[in-house]
Order: sequence, then C-alpha cells, then structure tokens
Amino acid sequence: MGVATSPEAVVASPLGSVWPFLNRSAAVAAPRLLGCTLVSTVGGRETRGVIVETEAYSGRDDPASHAHASKRRTPRNDAMFGQGGTLYVYISYGIHHCVNVVTGADGDPAAVLIRALEPRVGVDVMQERRGRDTDLCNGPGRLSQALGITMRHNHHDLALPPIRLLPGPSVDQAEVGTSGRIGVSRAADWPLRFFVKGHPAVKAPRL
Repeated sequence: MGVATSPEAVVASPLGSVWPFLNRSAAVAAPRLLGCTLVSTVGGRETRGVIVETEAYSGRDDPASHAHASKRRTPRNDAMFGQGGTLYVYISYGIHHCVNVVTGADGDPAAVLIRALEPRVGVDVMQERRGRDTDLCNGPGRLSQALGITMRHNHHDLALPPIRLLPGPSVDQAEVGTSGRIGVSRAADWPLRFFVKGHPAVKAPRL
C-alpha cells in the first residue's frame, strides 16, 4: 500500500527545533519517520521518496550502535553525536552509503537508519544512478545511490538543500510492522525495525 505525502512545508534550521520527536530517542523517532519524505536536489536534479522502513540505533546503551559505550567518539561516528534533524552517513562494506537521521540532544548519540523508500519524484534519475529500472530504493545502499547521497552530506542539516526531510501524514499504527534488526550481530532481536506492512519496497524479512 502506498503512503501519501503532504504538501511541502517551509521549515527553519535546525529541523529538530521544528519537529520535537527528532529530539527524542531513536526508538520513538523511527516509527514517526514512516510517511515522511526525503528530498534530494543533488546535482540540480530532484528526487523524492517516502520513507517506508526504518531502524533505530539508541546510542551508548545499544550494543549494535556505532556509538555504543564500548566505542570512542571518532570521525566516523561523530555525526551521531549531533543535534536531532541532521544526517549521519557512513559506508557499509566499503561500498554502500547508508543514510541515518540523527535524533536526540546534541552530544547524546542516536540515529535512525533509513532502510527503504517509495520512489515518488525523479524516478528516471534514480534509474540512471542505479543502472536499472527496478529495486531503486528497497535497501539502505540502494536508496542512497538513487538519491545521490554520499559522505559529503554527513552532518548535513535536513532542513536545508540539497538533502531535506519533509513532513508527511502519520502511518496508521495498524499498518506499522515491527521486528528485530537486520544485518547486525548484537542485539539483533531488539524490536527496533519499523516498516509499512506489505509495502513492495520492504523486501527484507518482516518477522
């Protein structure tokens, strides 16, 4: 089932001051991000997708987090310590860029991984970047490539171009699925993955 987007709103920087839920924990923000729109104008070409799958990483108390208490603050995870409403981008397996929305207060590391989008605008651009016509945004690395998001967007304020986060209608609770997280070796069973039930872009296991 598709998720409808709302009209674009004018927001002020930083985004966390406009959307209070981004200043809360990643576990609270992750389901609230479903239905919101991620907009990219990288290279002057606009692409948009509605968020249909997310995964929360809580920070110092989360064994699967890049900012767990056992880890130091480094250039790689530094963006996680930023203010809610900014971007944390990292490279997975040395190849794939992964997009995360930082949540919580400045200095308290937490982030929500965006796992899948429903393509809405600039599908032809997404196809060109992905080199294919299907499977454009059904995975963290795929959606980053489709939207042209790279490490140069790390720390970016999502209230501002070229990468913006726009509000959308809340997804009905009955349509939101929850499961353990994917691709992590620790705390994989924590129910911090959220998705729109039955959505075709949600390709990973749903249980």
